[in-house]
Amino acid sequence: MSKISQQIIFDMDDTLIHCNKYFDLILGDYFEWMTEWFQQYGVTTEEVRTKQMEIDVAGVNKFGFASANFPQSLIDTYHYFARTHGRDSSRKEEELLLQLGLSVYDQEIEAYPGMVETLEQLREEGHSLHLYTGGEARIQKRKIEQMKLTEYFEDRIYIRQHKNITALEGILKDGSFSRSDTWMIGNSLRTDVVPALTAGINSIYIKQQREWQYNLVELKQEPHNVLYTVSALTEVPEIIDDHVN
Repeated sequence: MSKISQQIIFDMDDTLIHCNKYFDLILGDYFEWMTEWFQQYGVTTEEVRTKQMEIDVAGVNKFGFASANFPQSLIDTYHYFARTHGRDSSRKEEELLLQLGLSVYDQEIEAYPGMVETLEQLREEGHSLHLYTGGEARIQKRKIEQMKLTEYFEDRIYIRQHKNITALEGILKDGSFSRSDTWMIGNSLRTDVVPALTAGINSIYIKQQREWQYNLVELKQEPHNVLYTVSALTEVPEIIDDHVN
């Protein structure tokens, strides 16, 4: 049992449940369609991938985690290559891309290995668990319900359109958080780790084998920052236990 109860804030997408792999599956279909449609112009998968990523990241920077961003990035990328090569756009193809992009939100939700065991252990050790996720409330609440996450987080759930330093600071100020005893657990340097370190709370970065470009930023760590990097969710309880004891 830890001597001091900790306030542990978990990210959800690609920390507790899979997310990026569904986008990768949809993008796989998209790249096939695009290279087929623009085959006569010699457009490559890598060219499409680079432009779509550029447009997608720009959309998130401007509008936050809105569900329309991803399908719109597919359509905008399609329009870019159509303009570049003088190919006529098709309403039918645009509608196909819209439906393809939206289908990512209908995928079956799958937990990361060790999710239940990790949350159970931390709760049994007396820690207070919080969930902080970015996106539209309707979509994120559906995921939370399907994974029965309210069993662990109860009403300590925060959904924000923009997941940044301002959003996290607002949560910390509104709640009864002792910053030295608070942790942010997540897979994103941009939206989890950097805001946590800026706010003066502890952080555990769960490094992914393949990370979304938007999440990757340069990390400037100060000597007073507490930051651990792990490769699996199941490593979190031991890290916290060792730190507080």
